[in-house]
Amino acid sequence: MIDGLEPEPDAAAELFGDHLEAGRAFTTSLARHGEELGLIGPLELPRLWTRHVLNSALVAPLMRPGRVGDVGSGAGLPGLVLAITRPDVSFTLIEPMERRVAWLERQVNELELANVTVVRARAEESKLFDSLDQVTARAVSALRTLIPVTAPLLRAGGELVLMKGAGVDGEIGAAEKAIRKYKLRDVEVLVLGEGVVPANEVTRVFRATVG
Repeated sequence: MIDGLEPEPDAAAELFGDHLEAGRAFTTSLARHGEELGLIGPLELPRLWTRHVLNSALVAPLMRPGRVGDVGSGAGLPGLVLAITRPDVSFTLIEPMERRVAWLERQVNELELANVTVVRARAEESKLFDSLDQVTARAVSALRTLIPVTAPLLRAGGELVLMKGAGVDGEIGAAEKAIRKYKLRDVEVLVLGEGVVPANEVTRVFRATVG
């Protein structure tokens, strides 16, 4: 047991299912090495499961078989968590920082995730334009700057699945120009995890299709 680490919530078994052991292994590694590698802050251990790991796992049912890009993957949230829970989906984790790329590659190897590729690059320099079926991101930037970075990576008809905070509705208003420019349609905000995680830890997702 790691001092200060949040006890595993009951919801972990529900969200990870048959992949719970891999979820535990990832969470333990992140708890042990995350702060020293600059992946998580010093106050995150008491809420690591709920705020970060389960927060990411809640998005798994939205993933579709195909090729999904996770922009600014960082600690592997949500990319590694989604790859653990959805082995039927191919994930490309896009991260520019060398030490974070090394962490991601180490986790891919240790967890034996055959459905993950790690790309060291900024999204706009990744040479993945028009090639992905879905793109996700978590805690990267506001929608008005995130949409221009993520939407070009999608094929026509591809889908943005962007994890956002409680202020997402305001971000949508500020991003109207980008939404029009990239011809996004079926724009919606999904609230995931009600009744599964504490009310203040639900996951909000901005979802839209590139026209």
